[in-house]
Amino acid sequence: MALWRIRATVEDRPGYLSVLTASLALRSVNILAVQVHTTEGGAVDDFLVDAPDTMSEQELQAAIARGRGREAFVTRAEAQGLADQPTRALALAGRLVHDPDSLGEALVTLLDAAEVRWRPEGTVVLHGFDEERMTLIDPSGGTYEVLRPAPAFTPAEYARAQALVEVSGALVRRAGEQTTLLLPDGAELLIRAATGDDVEGVRRLHARSSMRSRQLRYLSGMQVPSEARLRRMLEPANGLTLLALHVDPAGEERVVAMANLLTEGDLGEIALLVQDAWQRRGIGTALLRRLTAGAARMNCSALVAHTGADNVAMLRTLRRFGVAGRGERDGTLLSLTLPVAGNRPANEETPATSG
Repeated sequence: MALWRIRATVEDRPGYLSVLTASLALRSVNILAVQVHTTEGGAVDDFLVDAPDTMSEQELQAAIARGRGREAFVTRAEAQGLADQPTRALALAGRLVHDPDSLGEALVTLLDAAEVRWRPEGTVVLHGFDEERMTLIDPSGGTYEVLRPAPAFTPAEYARAQALVEVSGALVRRAGEQTTLLLPDGAELLIRAATGDDVEGVRRLHARSSMRSRQLRYLSGMQVPSEARLRRMLEPANGLTLLALHVDPAGEERVVAMANLLTEGDLGEIALLVQDAWQRRGIGTALLRRLTAGAARMNCSALVAHTGADNVAMLRTLRRFGVAGRGERDGTLLSLTLPVAGNRPANEETPATSG
C-alpha cells in the first residue's frame, strides 16, 4: 500500500462527500484522515489515503471524478502526514517557543509550501491570500510571502497560519520585555516575566533563601511553597510575576529574586523575595520599578505592600517610591500604599485599602 494526499472540491450538500468516499472505497483506497475546508466554491476535502501499490495517480484522479470530486490535486505523501493537523500545529508552536526565529520554516511545514520569502517592511502593501500566494506580517518586522503552486490555499489554512503568526508575535513581545540589569558591582541580571516553566528555578530560590527572608516575604515561617502554589504565583490570573536571573559562566540560569503583583479591581498587592546573597544590591528596587510600570498598564491606581515593621530594607525601598503616609499598623505588620503615577482611584473620596 502507498500513502497519497488528495484534495478535491465537492458540492457542499448532504451525501456528496459519501459519494466521493464510496468511489475511493470501490478501488480499495483506505481513508486515514480527512479535513474539510469551507470555501466560496464548495467544500474542499483534504484526504490522506492508503491506496494499493499498483494504483497510479491517473487512476486515483479517475476515481475522484467518478465520485463527483472536481479540481482534484493528488500527490504522494510521507509517513509524517499521518499526524493530524492539530498535533502538527501544536508541534510547530512548540518549536517556535524554543526557536523564535524559525517562523518562516514553520509556515512552510504547516502549509506544505514550496517556498517562503521574507520582504522588508513597506515593500508589501496588501496582506492576505490567493490561490498560490499567502502574505503574512512578520511580528519582528516585514512580511512573509508563502508560495505554493498547488493545491490552492484555503481560508482555513490562512487562519491556521495567522494563528501561528500570533504565537510568534507573543514570543517576540515577551522577548522585548526582557531587560538586562547591570548592578553597581558589574554583575548582570536578566529581568523577565515568569512562566510555568520556572517552577523549579523558583523552588530553588526559596530553598537557597534563609528562613528570615522567607518569613519577611510571607509574614510567616513558611518553608518552600507547594508546587501548586508556586504555579499560581508564577502565572497569576490577575497580575504579574517578574524574575531576576543570573547566568553563570557555564550558561546556567539561576533565579535570584522574584517580585509578585496581584490585582483586584484598581488595587494591586506587591511582594518581593531576594536571595540573601543578592540583597542590598538594588535588585528589589529595580523589580519594584518594573512592577509599578506593569500596574499602570493594568490600570491600577495604587499598590499595597504588607511587610513587617522591622523589615528595614523593604521599608526603605518603598519610601523611594513615594509611599503615601505612614501606613496602617496591626501589631508587627505594616500595610503601606503606593500610588501609581497617572492612574486615579475609582473612588477618590474613599481610597481603596487592603487588609
